[in-house]
Amino acid sequence: MAAGLVLAGCAGPPSATPDPTPTLPEGVTVELAQLRADVAPRQAQVRVVNGSDAAITVRQVRVEDPRFDGPAARVIADRTSTIAAGGVVDIRVQLPAVDCTAPDDGEAEVVLEIVGESSSAEVTAAAPDALGFLTPLHARECLQERVADAATLAFTGFQPSAPGEPAALELTVTPTGAGEATIVGLERTNLLEFAGSSAQEELHPLGLTVLATDTEPVVVQIPLLPFRCDPHAVLEDKRGTIFDVRVEREGESGEFTLFVGDELRGRILTWVGDWCGFGS
Repeated sequence: MAAGLVLAGCAGPPSATPDPTPTLPEGVTVELAQLRADVAPRQAQVRVVNGSDAAITVRQVRVEDPRFDGPAARVIADRTSTIAAGGVVDIRVQLPAVDCTAPDDGEAEVVLEIVGESSSAEVTAAAPDALGFLTPLHARECLQERVADAATLAFTGFQPSAPGEPAALELTVTPTGAGEATIVGLERTNLLEFAGSSAQEELHPLGLTVLATDTEPVVVQIPLLPFRCDPHAVLEDKRGTIFDVRVEREGESGEFTLFVGDELRGRILTWVGDWCGFGS
């Protein structure tokens, strides 16, 4: 999706443009998208397409959506972006926590502060979800919240291995003593698979049931192997250390994503490089 973007966003004084009105200039459209690199930090992009015949300058940006417990604000708050006529810019926003009292099928709006020569104006516009990521994100994270009533999950350690041998990724399941859930298993990623599984098997079964009477943490060792050994898969990795966790809770089945965290991600990518023979 990033192909052909005309990137803007350099900080500094906005260009001299006519004072704006509180409506989106004719020919300017906005939409939302989430790129692969945005998943782990829970960010998204507000894509502004300037189909008008004049440049526009955007300062503050926020996304308002009932599925979140507050607005999604621009990641670099004090930056301005000037979009040339015919240009496109993606402005990154930080997603807030989900609001699980809201239904999954809400609609988002974007508020842009458009800056003119001597004044600015806020413009509100509908923001289509170009890739359809918001509804499943809300569903996944609300399922994770419900599972967290029974237990929290976190990757807490990693033991690398010699080439040809499986490494061990440590998953810790900590019961709350207040609910029940079953951790069905983990799905492989585009970079990592599980030792002992066939090419057709995408799920590493765990079958770990947490009872309402459980309080002691359970530590599970996940045997990992690289799913692929081409160097660019590591160098360009975006989602290789984000696992889909399959769960069941009160008769509901589903999945949510679980990131290993930045520190373990670095160790895992280093191990893949060494295991495959192209590490430093």
